[in-house]
Amino acid sequence: MRNVWKVSLLSILAVLFLAACSGDDEAKDSTETKEGTNDEAIQVVATFSIIHDILQEVGGEHVDVHSMVPIGTDPHEYEPLPEDIKKATDADALFYNGLNLEGGKDGWFFKLVDTVGQKEENIFEVMEGVEPMYLSSDDGTEEEINPHAFLSPAVGMQMVENVVAGLVEIDPDNKAYYEENGAAFLEELEEIDALYEEKINEIDEDKRILVTSERAFQYMTDRYGLKEGYIWAIDTEENGTPEQIKQLVNFVKENDVPVLFVESNVEKSPMETVSKETGVEIFGEVYSDELGEAGSEGETYTGFLRKNIEVIHAGLTK
Repeated sequence: MRNVWKVSLLSILAVLFLAACSGDDEAKDSTETKEGTNDEAIQVVATFSIIHDILQEVGGEHVDVHSMVPIGTDPHEYEPLPEDIKKATDADALFYNGLNLEGGKDGWFFKLVDTVGQKEENIFEVMEGVEPMYLSSDDGTEEEINPHAFLSPAVGMQMVENVVAGLVEIDPDNKAYYEENGAAFLEELEEIDALYEEKINEIDEDKRILVTSERAFQYMTDRYGLKEGYIWAIDTEENGTPEQIKQLVNFVKENDVPVLFVESNVEKSPMETVSKETGVEIFGEVYSDELGEAGSEGETYTGFLRKNIEVIHAGLTK
């Protein structure tokens, strides 16, 4: 998860784009609004798709949400576009994952915050209160927070509570509305948490092994009692190296792993090599860093969670 941000470029883009937008705004009728939008809605920015969906579900008609990282783009290393800069400047609040997903305090998100001059009280971390889990590099010399806590429905509950609290703080007039939507969302996540428990308990104990490309499922496997196998622990420029693949091949053979899984957002060839070397099939695709495309089963956060356990259960009980 390496940050490749260039601050000077961001600053130049901000100045040029905001100047252009200022001119455009002056030319427009001040009463003009977008068709179908609520001109009284609070303006919020989410760093990526999962937070965007939670904000939409909780905020409903009272929020206008802009999501920065598009589906199909790495949320760990992102270069905000001029539109992101404009939205972040004008936003009533910005919601980010935390746990190092956006590169931490020195990453792209906080460089954007500094560039546009947003106030600290307008920034909300949806992972606040979540106990971090850590990753190690292959040689054990590097430790890094695993940001993928949202793959656990139990963590999703904390995220929803934090979103509700943030929206109430910036828009207290609609407190009851946000709390009602949040309660409904929490109820569904509690059902999904129970579903994970049920489905994993149906898997034979010796088959409760989840093998994926990246160690993204650490929080989920820790909560529900699955053993982990993976090719790489931390996203780097050298994912799927011969040594990483060899280590997973040995793991698969030693643990008699029943099937392999591959994430929707990663290069498939390293896991295909593992499958070829072990004779173990890649059963299916799971979601990790982002929601699915519009129209897919994983286009919402709850759909994303349900689809993952459906695929994992089907693969490990076949």
